Amino acid sequence: MSNPLLQDFDLPPYAAIRPEHVEPAVEQILSENRAAITQLLTQPASQMTWDSLVVALDEIGERLSKAWSPVRHLNSVCNSAELRTAYEACLPKLSAYWTELGQNRTLFDAYQALAQSPEAIGFDTAQQTILKNTVRDFRLSGIDLPEEGQQRFGAISARLSELGSTFSNQVLDATQAWTRHITDESQLMGLPDSAKAQMAQAAKGKDLAGWLITLEFPSYYAVMTYADDRALRQELYTAYSTRASDQGPNAGQFDNTPVMLEILDLRQELAQLLGYANYAELSLATKMAESVEQVTHFLQDLAQRSKGFAERDLAELRAFATEQGVTDLKSWDVGYFSEKLRQSRYDLNQEELRAWFPIDKVLSGLFAIVQRLYGIEIRELHDFESWHPDVRLFEILEQGTSLGRFFFDLYARPHKRGGAWMDGARDKRRTAHGHVQSPVANLVCNFTPAVGDQPALLTHDEVTTLFHEFGHGLHHLLTYIEHAGASGINGVAWDAVELPSQFMENWCWEPEGLALISGHYQSGEPLPAEKLERMLAAKNFQSGLMMVRQLEFSLFDFELHATHGDGRSILEVLEKVRDEVSVMRPPAENRFPNSFSHIFAGGYAAGYYSYKWAEVLSADAFSRFEEEGVLNPETGRSFREAILAQGGSQEPMVLFVQFRGREPSIDALLRHLGLTAEAA
Repeated sequence: MSNPLLQDFDLPPYAAIRPEHVEPAVEQILSENRAAITQLLTQPASQMTWDSLVVALDEIGERLSKAWSPVRHLNSVCNSAELRTAYEACLPKLSAYWTELGQNRTLFDAYQALAQSPEAIGFDTAQQTILKNTVRDFRLSGIDLPEEGQQRFGAISARLSELGSTFSNQVLDATQAWTRHITDESQLMGLPDSAKAQMAQAAKGKDLAGWLITLEFPSYYAVMTYADDRALRQELYTAYSTRASDQGPNAGQFDNTPVMLEILDLRQELAQLLGYANYAELSLATKMAESVEQVTHFLQDLAQRSKGFAERDLAELRAFATEQGVTDLKSWDVGYFSEKLRQSRYDLNQEELRAWFPIDKVLSGLFAIVQRLYGIEIRELHDFESWHPDVRLFEILEQGTSLGRFFFDLYARPHKRGGAWMDGARDKRRTAHGHVQSPVANLVCNFTPAVGDQPALLTHDEVTTLFHEFGHGLHHLLTYIEHAGASGINGVAWDAVELPSQFMENWCWEPEGLALISGHYQSGEPLPAEKLERMLAAKNFQSGLMMVRQLEFSLFDFELHATHGDGRSILEVLEKVRDEVSVMRPPAENRFPNSFSHIFAGGYAAGYYSYKWAEVLSADAFSRFEEEGVLNPETGRSFREAILAQGGSQEPMVLFVQFRGREPSIDALLRHLGLTAEAA
């Protein structure tokens, strides 16, 4: 039987990939790659050129990436016991391979020699940056450690890779393990028809009468925002906020607590092995921010500026809930009464707005916006292999030339990881044969799917998420850089990687943008002017509460990694952060860290602050569009060429200054969020 992962293909043959293909393909490619690297290193370091070293290694890396990328992706979007087993069997093999590569002294010497060679003087900026970053990454892989130190580094890296996967699996399993079957419709009072239809569909899928509530986000969100039944909200809140922990309805069943502790211990050991005081310091070695103190000060300064606004938001909410007969506002009441307060203050119902955001209208508007800004065209492709019937494929063109393609997998379903993300499925690069390979991206969300004959209708929050992920996609797809190490999102400092994504969200709030992305799903009528005005008036509703919530996550993550080993438990660190920034305490059984996948199973460890850091950059970058026109193609071209096209070829601050003419200021962000003295 031929193995599809070992064949040559353009787009991955998703429909043909089976769990039994995974391990044999990875083992064969790793074995062949090792032989190829040994062969490559037979030439003397002094004779190495860019092509014979860097491009040759990119070719070897591409072979592995081409097979592993679709496997990793399928494990996130179509998780099954068999695929999970196959995926996890490969993690230690891959970790060992990457550690070997990062500790290959001959390879390191070859890079050092190339960086100091006469040829290097003529290298372009991207090539210079790649060489500098590669030498840095060798040091961060333990190249300078004695042999036993290198072996320990390898063992830690392999174990961390396994633990990250375990953490992610347990969150997914805990999410799937809890459902609430409802047969009495009166318990669903307050829920919109669309949510009830979704729950009825979920019940039918399990051969049940009535309605099935799950912990997948659209279902959870609907109950927490609209259900009049307070006991139901409490039950759901408890199940959701205790996932993968020692508390709640499935207490102990998928408990991530020991996983988190081992991850933190190993990260701390890794940092110290490499000569850093803690993992937060190690994390900053590859970021824009220069020190632990700088990040901490940045977050605490934002907290100081925001906390008064958050306290005001909460006081208003408590007063409103009291008027409605609830004098003891709890965590499971916040979403519900916030929505009621928004409706009463702005006559604005989030659910009602869905009718104006059918998915195809939103997509056509999104594409129209980027077409105007960046001079590109987007068309849908229909003949491709997919992992699910809902998946769609699009191509970006410029003057008839294809720049890249992207998959959209937009809807929540069982066996799919929660949240929203973009990953680069293939990098833009010039191959050893001189051919330019175009990039491919996967864009994944968990929106409410279509029900019956009605198209998928998005909330405005979901529209914003779509724009966010599409911003990441454009960063990867519109790159000019033809060296794999700096094209698209590669080599971009992690605290700058959220700039293009948060930047795109701005058009969801601009009248010119809203005119393009909204239209009633039945009549096609544009969003009425008075609804638009009310939406814009409500834009900063509870932005103080939102800000301190994000700062709680960011400070918790950073503090956890900067102080691990000081004798405090994970929850004690969280409580201290809440003392500083929070205005409302969740109940004692809340175990938010146990499902905080961003930092325990994603790339955001000691880096969750990046969202706020990059938000300062994106708000300030967008303020130039506010000055020059939000759909101004010249400003769009300038942003594309300075930021999107450059990938990781230069320091983010250099690129930002090229676009903005100066370093970023926090003022635009505070103004956008209404957190200024004038708003007080």
